[in-house]
Amino acid sequence: MGGEGEGTNPEQLFAAGYAACFIGAMKYIAGTQKMVLNAVSIDSSVSFGPVAAGGKGFGIGVDMVIHLPGLEREQAEKLVHDAYEVCPYPNATRGNIDVNLSVA
Repeated sequence: MGGEGEGTNPEQLFAAGYAACFIGAMKYIAGTQKMVLNAVSIDSSVSFGPVAAGGKGFGIGVDMVIHLPGLEREQAEKLVHDAYEVCPYPNATRGNIDVNLSVA
């Protein structure tokens, strides 16, 4: 919403915080299930723009591509789903922002 474009913007900080917290949630869930996670990573981005039709102001959306090498797809998708239920970021924003999670 302005500025000179120098430095890190709030959306980038939110994307980094969301991804880091989500990795922590996945590790927590994995630990409770005696699952080993290796080289977990997330490609995270946050979009910023006008709220959809009829809304006022601006909103954000989160897109994350989650890399869980060594896990079967079904197991990885369940882990992502379970982490989404316990992670503080989605719990704090659920229903307020668009979130798109996918397993690479």
